[in-house]
Amino acid sequence: MSRRTASTAHPESPPARPLRADAERNRRRIIAAARELFARQGLDVTLDDVARHAGVGVGTAYRRFANREELIDAVFEDTLQRLIALAEQALAHEDPWEGLVQLFLATGQDFADDRGLREVLLEGTHAKVRAAAARERLTPAVSAVITRAQQAGQLRDDIEPSDFPLIQLMLGAVTQHSRNVTPELWKRYLTLILDGLRRERDHPTPLPHRALDQEEFDQTMK
Repeated sequence: MSRRTASTAHPESPPARPLRADAERNRRRIIAAARELFARQGLDVTLDDVARHAGVGVGTAYRRFANREELIDAVFEDTLQRLIALAEQALAHEDPWEGLVQLFLATGQDFADDRGLREVLLEGTHAKVRAAAARERLTPAVSAVITRAQQAGQLRDDIEPSDFPLIQLMLGAVTQHSRNVTPELWKRYLTLILDGLRRERDHPTPLPHRALDQEEFDQTMK
């Protein structure tokens, strides 16, 4: 290379500098606060609400995240990776059926505990493009668990991967109505659903939660 060429070549862009330690701490505090608020209240909370909950100034929150959508992406990217990891753990279970049950229980608990997660992945009330992209990333892992249980002769052959989020949506409706009365009620109905999904069984699976009494039922249906 000539001296002239070397002097006129465009230098490579310098790598992005990492955040200062205090800026990174603030970012983590904001994400943690958002995760708590999204789980409890859903995605309608504002960036101002998150800043107050995190104990940082509103300006600090907006320096780290230009808008709420960026913050939602940051929070649920970690959550999505965890859901994919749950499916991979289920796939590694020595018993294909128990792996499937494990996946339903673990993800069902996540959806029961996290209203924001339900809104993103199941209800479509926010960011439909984001939700579709998240489901596209999660579906192959879930499909592998379903296919393995079918190949083992343990799961009905007519179950499709698209059934998985719809079952979680049904359980989410139970959670939404009963969370202030009996928050574990969804496990009763998951057990009934799983018995219906199983290809063969000798007897009904014992239900992990009793039925509601009349007073609890009335409170749940309000």
